[in-house]
Amino acid sequence: MKDKARAAVLASFAGDSLALGAHWIYSTGKIAREFGRIETFLDPGKDSYHPTKKKGEFTHYGDQALVLLESLAATGGFDPGDFSRRWRQLFSVYTGYYDQATKGTLASISQGKPFLEAGSPSNDIAGASRIAPLVAMLHHDEEGLVAAARMQTAMTHTDSLTVDASGFFARVCAMVLEGSSPGEAVRDVALRHFKGTPLQRWVEMGTESRGKGSAEVIKAFGQSCHTPEAFPGVIHLIATYENDLKEALVQSVMAGGDSAARGMLAGMVLGAYHGMKALPEDWLKGLVRRQEIETLLDRISS
Repeated sequence: MKDKARAAVLASFAGDSLALGAHWIYSTGKIAREFGRIETFLDPGKDSYHPTKKKGEFTHYGDQALVLLESLAATGGFDPGDFSRRWRQLFSVYTGYYDQATKGTLASISQGKPFLEAGSPSNDIAGASRIAPLVAMLHHDEEGLVAAARMQTAMTHTDSLTVDASGFFARVCAMVLEGSSPGEAVRDVALRHFKGTPLQRWVEMGTESRGKGSAEVIKAFGQSCHTPEAFPGVIHLIATYENDLKEALVQSVMAGGDSAARGMLAGMVLGAYHGMKALPEDWLKGLVRRQEIETLLDRISS
């Protein structure tokens, strides 16, 4: 299980890094023409949202997940005050992209709001996509994991469905690490914890799209970062490529839009299922901060 919990984190980071070069390009035709099939890490172009980044680095999503991992390793658990301090420090010197959730949260804190009440109203699924480090540390305590995942999301994204999405994927990963298949886990969590909610409907939509072309399916659901659009796309990737982590992340990138958040969540779940053997070695070697991540994972392993 230690191998699979580690793989959940590294696959989540790999999903973010694989998306970096073509992140937020919505035209799938442009991606295909300019990049071909994206199977390796790429430098972002000068017109990218991430022009200061290099291949193997992370978007602002992955950078925040790494801050969370650093906090867990330093404190031995989820300490929201420590995470908030480190998160604010990241963005006090950051040269990468500031999204609206980050700007809104920083503005509220600067106006004197307590950090637990300063989250933006954003419904970007990015707030839920950075939870893999929590999964690695807390998966033995499902309720504790869910509470921590929801809290860290709400610290920057207070939209209720986005917070629910964080709890949903935390529960799915806990089940997968205990031996369930991803398909079984998403259906079970939806039925037991989210029956009658939009999340159950999104699970059904994503599951019913299994086997169809990912670019077309994700375009129909919506390529954006907003949770109502992104969530069923993540479920589609998990359902369609349950036995092929690499293809899930490649297809997420080729589908365009916010491929980084989708890839982080799909990678986390499928990494938890397959373990390290499913991660391409060139991806692992290409992660600029792999050694740092591995060292931090050793400190939180359970």
